[in-house]
Amino acid sequence: MNRLKVVIYGSKGRMGQALIAAVKENSLLELAGTIDAGESLEVIANCDAVIDFTHADATLPVLRKCMELGKIIVIGTTGHSNDVRDAIMDAAAQIPVIFSPNYSVGVNTLFWLTKKAAQILGPDYDAEVIEVHHRLKKDAPSGTARRLVEVLDEAYGLDYDKDTRHGRSGMPGERTRTEIGVHAVRGGDVVGDHTVMLAAPGDRLELIHRASSRETFARGALRAALWARDTKKNQPGLYDMQDVLGLQ
Repeated sequence: MNRLKVVIYGSKGRMGQALIAAVKENSLLELAGTIDAGESLEVIANCDAVIDFTHADATLPVLRKCMELGKIIVIGTTGHSNDVRDAIMDAAAQIPVIFSPNYSVGVNTLFWLTKKAAQILGPDYDAEVIEVHHRLKKDAPSGTARRLVEVLDEAYGLDYDKDTRHGRSGMPGERTRTEIGVHAVRGGDVVGDHTVMLAAPGDRLELIHRASSRETFARGALRAALWARDTKKNQPGLYDMQDVLGLQ
């Protein structure tokens, strides 16, 4: 089979550099080009898939270009507005869109384990999510932490906008039975740590994932692009890493 030609969007960033290195190490892939936010997108015409790891405001132009040219897009950028998230959903009617807050196989296993743990333990266990990232991360909470809260919401029948408590200070009162707390910690060069705590009187369960290198995210994103071509045969749709790994 022909090598998958990929364009890395956000190539000058740390994730972009990790993606370029991962492409060069994979015999199934070919680097068709590298671009950054604000640069010409014409190189996309020569690729099969675009991997987007830029920033929230830069996704929309490349998404539109991929729709115009019928290309696969893998979106690893987080912190999008609701309008951009809606545009991503709409694009999936025309092209394959893999949209995941985290492309690590380990983190996606954490999503699955969180769902199962919440279903088994039930709403008597208070749920909290804690994430730690490097000092340069711009959005909070992380896309992964948001997705973990959404997984818990789905298990407990809650609503993210209404039931999420972003940190606590002052005199917030006792913890309600329906809230899910999410806490963002920033410092140093931490690649990404995520903890899900499920606590009840008498015991506590913690599920933890720690990333020590960006290579794990890069390999997962490239695996997703190959999956969209080889398994889904470029079929339009909105997919995430749970689909890629067969965990849905």
